[in-house]
Amino acid sequence: MERLKERILREGTVLNNEVLRLDAILNHQVDPALTMEMGQEFARRFAEKDITKVITVESSGIPVGFTTALALGVPLVFARRKKTLIADPDAYSERVPSFTKGIVTDIMVSKQFLTAEDTVLFIDDIIANGDAARGLIKIIERSGATLAGVGIVVEKAFQAGARAIREQGIAVESLIKVSSLEGGIIHLE
Repeated sequence: MERLKERILREGTVLNNEVLRLDAILNHQVDPALTMEMGQEFARRFAEKDITKVITVESSGIPVGFTTALALGVPLVFARRKKTLIADPDAYSERVPSFTKGIVTDIMVSKQFLTAEDTVLFIDDIIANGDAARGLIKIIERSGATLAGVGIVVEKAFQAGARAIREQGIAVESLIKVSSLEGGIIHLE
C-alpha cells in the first residue's frame, strides 16, 4: 500500500495533534483505482475467513467496504446513521459518539441483513477512539453473527481505538498506521 502511504503524506491535512483530514482520499473525494487496491488488499488479508458479508458504517466506510465486498464476492451491509421513514423498525441499534463530528448518533442495522449465520468482516476508513467500531461490534454480537475481523484503512495508533479492539481478541488489520500528528506532521509507523 505504498501508493496509499504516499497519498496520505502528500494530501492529508493535519488539523491538530488528534485530527487528520483525508478528504481528498477517503472522506469527500474517492479515488476509485486506489480504493479498489485497498479492497483487494483487505480481501487478501481475510481470504481464509469464509466471509459471508462485509459490514461498515455510513458514509466514509462505504467505498472501501464496497470494494472489499466486491473482491470477496459477498454483499456489503452498512449501518445507517439516520433513521428514515422506511427504515426497518426492528433493527439493531447502538448510540455512538463521533470523534470528528463531536456528536452522538445512533447506528442501525436491519435484522434482515445481519443474522447468526453470517461471518462478517468489518471495514472502516479511520479509527481514532473506536467508538463507532465498538458500537458496530456490539450490534454484530447481538445479532449472533461471527466477526471475522476488522479492516481499517488508517489507524491512528496514538489513540486507543484499535488497541482496545485487539485487546478483545479481535483481529485488526490496518493498511496504514499513523504514530503521531505532532507539530502538524504526519508520522507513519
